[in-house]
Amino acid sequence: MTIPEEVYQEILDRKNNPKEGSYTSYLFEKGLDKILKKVGEEATEVVIAAKNDQTELISETSDLLYHLFVLLVEKGVTLDEINQEMAARIGKKSRIHDRKTIEEY
Repeated sequence: MTIPEEVYQEILDRKNNPKEGSYTSYLFEKGLDKILKKVGEEATEVVIAAKNDQTELISETSDLLYHLFVLLVEKGVTLDEINQEMAARIGKKSRIHDRKTIEEY
């Protein structure tokens, strides 16, 4: 099992078995709006960190991925579903808003 898979499983376990004092349990208790707010905040912090140094970027990206995993668990989306979607995109071309094509992956 990869580290992202382990983190996802731990988050899933926390949703199914809330633990008092757990930040993850707190997020699930507060609900989707709180989770979405945190995802937005962390995404912004990643953008800012990208302008600064690599250590900060790594830290903020880890925070964003954690909060994205909380969102996925909340919405019932599995990592397998994400992996399947990403695998389906490998080597495919996609239309983007300005009508140019790009390689997605």
